[in-house]
Amino acid sequence: MQQLRSVNRRWILALVIAAVWSAAAAAGSAVDQFRIQAPDTIIDQAGRRIVIRQPFKRVISLYGAHTENLFSLGLFNEIIGVSPHDDYPPPVRRKPVFSYHDDPEKFLAARPDLVLIRPMIDRGYPQFVAMLEKSGITVVSLQPADVEEMFTYWSILGILTGRQDRAQRLISHFKASVGEFRRLTDALINKKRVYFEAVHSKMKTFAPDSMAIFALESAGGINIAADASPVRNTNIARYGKERILSRAAEIDAYLAQYGAMNRPTVALIKNEPGFTLIKAVAQDHIYIVDEKIVARPTMRLLEGIYRIGTYLYPEDFDDKALLILKK
Repeated sequence: MQQLRSVNRRWILALVIAAVWSAAAAAGSAVDQFRIQAPDTIIDQAGRRIVIRQPFKRVISLYGAHTENLFSLGLFNEIIGVSPHDDYPPPVRRKPVFSYHDDPEKFLAARPDLVLIRPMIDRGYPQFVAMLEKSGITVVSLQPADVEEMFTYWSILGILTGRQDRAQRLISHFKASVGEFRRLTDALINKKRVYFEAVHSKMKTFAPDSMAIFALESAGGINIAADASPVRNTNIARYGKERILSRAAEIDAYLAQYGAMNRPTVALIKNEPGFTLIKAVAQDHIYIVDEKIVARPTMRLLEGIYRIGTYLYPEDFDDKALLILKK
């Protein structure tokens, strides 16, 4: 009973803290982008300043990209929990599952020293985050929006876990591989012009500086919707059917991401009223690609570049491209 009263008191305090934070947000307090402030100090996406005295050794990851990147940094035993939908790499399935919907006591019982979240959790579940922090658990919120931010993000994960050298090697390998992919199509004169769908029901594409467009352009494609306007500083951009159809004769290939927000099929796209006017649709150049390899800040972006390249330029993305991917 005494333990229950203690939990209730902590929850009440968490609610008070959350209310203060909400009031500050309503007052228009600005939060800087995440960054490395010093070799042992980082600022996360919510403005938290974290000084890393020693590497964190008991990490719970509540975002699939965090989990995947921790594995890429060579961590395994240090990862003591993952989010419910994490499924890559395969060993992740052996890890205990945690959710921001869980009672915080589940987290406290696991004794993490670091919980990695993303801004959506910070914004949507402030009481949960406040409870973790009140209990002495370090919380870090990160989610890069473009490839340059992704490099900083990987570096921060390296600092948090004592894997700085490994993080720098990942960055160098990624950049070198992208350069090799780009060289496969650099000499092409007539490059494919592509519309890359993000949300079919809303006729939305990707922001010009998003990771998905980076993958498309690294594979030698030309983004037909380079004039699209991002929605609320996200990687999604408005476009609309009218604008798509106004470029119908120019679109050589139609790409669509498949994931939680978008469940397209080739048949759905072909049967969309008016889409038979689109050159790519009429010629059956419609391709569905998994969002996890084109929209997440992980090393699998290289797989996304390779996959798009095989769709657009099968003669150029041959065994040589596969060797680049498998390095």
